Amino acid sequence: MVQQQISPKSSSQQEQPEKVYLPRTSESEILKKIRHTASHVMAMAVQKLFPKAQVTIGPWIENGFYYDFDNPEPFTDKDLKAIYKEMVKIINRKLPVVREEVSREEAERRIKEIKEPYKLEILSDIKEEPITIYHLGEQWWDLCGGPHVENTGELNPKAIDLESVAGAYWRGDETKAQLQRIYATAWETPEQLAEYKRRKEEALRRDHRKLGKELGLFIFSDLVGPGLPLWTPKGTLLRTLLEDFLKQEQLKRGYLPVVTPHIARVDLFKVSGHWQKYKEDMFPIMAEDEEAAAHEQGFVLKPMNCPFHIQIYKSELRSYRELPMRLAEFGTVYRYEQSGELGGLTRVRGFTVDDSHLFVTPEQLDSEFLNVVDLILSVFGKLQLKNFKARLSFRDPASDKYIGSDEAWEKAQGAIRRAVEQLGMEHFEGIGEAAFYGPKLDFIFRDALEREWQLGTVQVDYNLPERFDLEYVAEDGSRKRPVMIHRAPFGSLERLIGILIEEYAGDFPLWLAPVQARLLPVGDAQLDYAKDVVAKMRDFGIRAEVDVSGDRLGKLIRNAEKEKIPVMAVVGAKEVETNSLSIRTRTSGELGTVPVSEVLDKMKQAIANYDNL
Repeated sequence: MVQQQISPKSSSQQEQPEKVYLPRTSESEILKKIRHTASHVMAMAVQKLFPKAQVTIGPWIENGFYYDFDNPEPFTDKDLKAIYKEMVKIINRKLPVVREEVSREEAERRIKEIKEPYKLEILSDIKEEPITIYHLGEQWWDLCGGPHVENTGELNPKAIDLESVAGAYWRGDETKAQLQRIYATAWETPEQLAEYKRRKEEALRRDHRKLGKELGLFIFSDLVGPGLPLWTPKGTLLRTLLEDFLKQEQLKRGYLPVVTPHIARVDLFKVSGHWQKYKEDMFPIMAEDEEAAAHEQGFVLKPMNCPFHIQIYKSELRSYRELPMRLAEFGTVYRYEQSGELGGLTRVRGFTVDDSHLFVTPEQLDSEFLNVVDLILSVFGKLQLKNFKARLSFRDPASDKYIGSDEAWEKAQGAIRRAVEQLGMEHFEGIGEAAFYGPKLDFIFRDALEREWQLGTVQVDYNLPERFDLEYVAEDGSRKRPVMIHRAPFGSLERLIGILIEEYAGDFPLWLAPVQARLLPVGDAQLDYAKDVVAKMRDFGIRAEVDVSGDRLGKLIRNAEKEKIPVMAVVGAKEVETNSLSIRTRTSGELGTVPVSEVLDKMKQAIANYDNL
């Protein structure tokens, strides 16, 4: 009989190892000190072993630190081992880490004395005075704001690992010197380092670039260009399933589908402000001639969908009776990401956004915002994404990158704050994380490896309606300004799929798997029966196929397992005779011999309930 998923073993049956907590650097003052000091120790070791190496910058990052060096010869794995050994010697010497304050002139004199030109550039960028220097004993020093441990002996060498070497341009500028970046990590305990390494190995196993190729979902082509994925039939089916799922949810909630072009006149983005604030991230202008290009007249690939939806709204004078108007599109946008910033599906140059723009009256804003959040939470539930928190992405008042009045920003931020407080959602504020035209509520998802990704987002916008002079006729006959809500539950469809591949480790839930069932005939005599059953499954809306390779049964099963097919059905003489299937699933294992009619009913029910068999 077909069963639901087998319950997990109880704690008495299966001992779970104690979870090792790995805080991010930004979450731990101790780790900030450890990693700052470890980066200095590494730089000191490098310059001891490679006297011609010049240091540049060596900041902490969330899971470790790095240091960029200008060295005549490339660092090898053998060099990393030697550098680590030298670091251990420095740590064991328990050198005091001493902070010193000097004048700008004195700092400049010392830097010139040791002939470190990169430090001179760094010094010129430091606006505060006095200048702070940190010494390791009397042998080495660097410009640094800290913090640091008291002495190198506080570092645990068994909790430090030099991970890799990569290329990096000085100041991130491809026209400047190419440097060598040594990535490393440092923790409080060896147990934390061991857990960090375990997660790294697991990340490699789950890597969506590797699994995407193995599962035949997408490819990249050098001829097409970096950051531009090509979707195979299975990958396209996966995208379509996600799109159809959200489109159905949107139709239930009163969204209106629209389609807009991939390019537009530059003038559209000048009105929206994207051209002024976002031009560096856009693809170059397509102009008819040099004169047109000089006057910034031409077309560009769209970086956003919102100005297009605004034009649809503005094509008619709207009445308050038409609001809220919810326009939705799976619109592909283009960002000219630097090649070094690209990464599989999670950072691409062309990606599709499940974009919607709601035009609402001020009185409708709070309720519509809550409805959008409800949609996003529903979507996350169906996708089995449970570990997330809400970030209130507000503007930095000290920055000039934003458009609009203080009053508009305060109203928009107030609406978001009211929504999360009403919902009782766990949240935190991200100052400086707002879009240039409005604040956002971002959903930060933490995956199976404790990495954080931004997925869904909701934005409140008073500025674009103002810039495009949007209006509606109010109940009293006056003209009023609508408020816009920008929302995207998935965010980027490409990034979402990359995250889902890694979260599921390629084991998609039954409803989302491109191939839901594969029939494995023991021999040619069972082939016609298997094809008949597949036809019935397809009539039920089940994505099924027959393995017609003719391989031995063991290989058929191994291939299906490797391709992570959720339901495998072995077909032998007995199954043909009894009109049944021998069912094996990835979630529940062997389910035994089950009548075909029961398999069809149970699979259809499981798919409809976003469940597994």
